[in-house]
Amino acid sequence: MQFPLGFWDISLWLAVTAIILLITSELISPYYGKTNLLINKKRLRNVALTVSTVFLITVAIRIATIITSP
Repeated sequence: MQFPLGFWDISLWLAVTAIILLITSELISPYYGKTNLLINKKRLRNVALTVSTVFLITVAIRIATIITSP
């Protein structure tokens, strides 16, 4: 049985997820007045940065395969 998602699809999903998480972590900062949320802001920010890093790794792998392909 084949995995229904390709490498490009996973990379795109990671990019969209990273953008959503980063925007959410910035919008719940105390500067916008929403300080009574039950979301751990530091953990959300760390997850957003981790997903962004994984996305950048997939981009690097994609670039490496383009460069090394004949």
